[in-house]
Amino acid sequence: MKIHQIRNATIIVTYNDKRFLIDPWLMPKEFMSGFEGAMNSDIRQPRIELPISIDKIVDVDAVILTHFHPDHFDEFAAKALDKNIPFFVQNETDMNIIKNFGFNVVRLISESGTDFEGIKIYKTQCQHGRREVVKPMCEQIGMPYDAMGIVFKANTEKTLYVAGDTIWCDEVKTAINKFNPEIIIINACGATVLVGEGERLIMDIEDIKAISNYAKNSTIIASHMDTVSHLTVTREDIKNLKQNNVIVPDDNEILEY
Repeated sequence: MKIHQIRNATIIVTYNDKRFLIDPWLMPKEFMSGFEGAMNSDIRQPRIELPISIDKIVDVDAVILTHFHPDHFDEFAAKALDKNIPFFVQNETDMNIIKNFGFNVVRLISESGTDFEGIKIYKTQCQHGRREVVKPMCEQIGMPYDAMGIVFKANTEKTLYVAGDTIWCDEVKTAINKFNPEIIIINACGATVLVGEGERLIMDIEDIKAISNYAKNSTIIASHMDTVSHLTVTREDIKNLKQNNVIVPDDNEILEY
């Protein structure tokens, strides 16, 4: 298994000799404005450039989109990817969106498992921010709330859990208990919207401590770092925690297991 941190939540996972591009957000630095109603909305994003060329990023066997939000998929990815590449999504809504971009081989990942080239891929549940607070906000602005995590299993590999855009919650505990993953990738920049005193949409420092302590025997990899405008946690913040089982790869770093 290889995990290539590209930028933000964009990673390439090599698993059972197949390369999966997850959440391709490929636009150039500062191409889009910050998110209205979120922290640091005056800061343009992505904050940094891609570390390698787009043609190298899209040289993969399949694509997985955990959810259709503008920091996880864009027109640059749609243009660069082969329209006949296998493309996996969480639900019918995202399937229709991706088909409208011209992709021809779009498949759902199910909670009971979807087979691909000797690999079983499972959908897991998320809370993209506290459901009771963030979901109504998303509905009000016409943005879908739901996101998914993914578990990869194969006879030749360790079990990998990509938790996706989620806070620490019962759904994440359930996935860890069910699959006992040796490797867990978390989205961990503490992206925050201005609801009440501020609502985190993905894991922050306290969440990182919680999952690190809960999954003591797992290697936890912090992704989705240092790129979006509304971040509240940096790579340095996580390194300073000194949690023994938490790794914070730099962009363009490759981890191998």
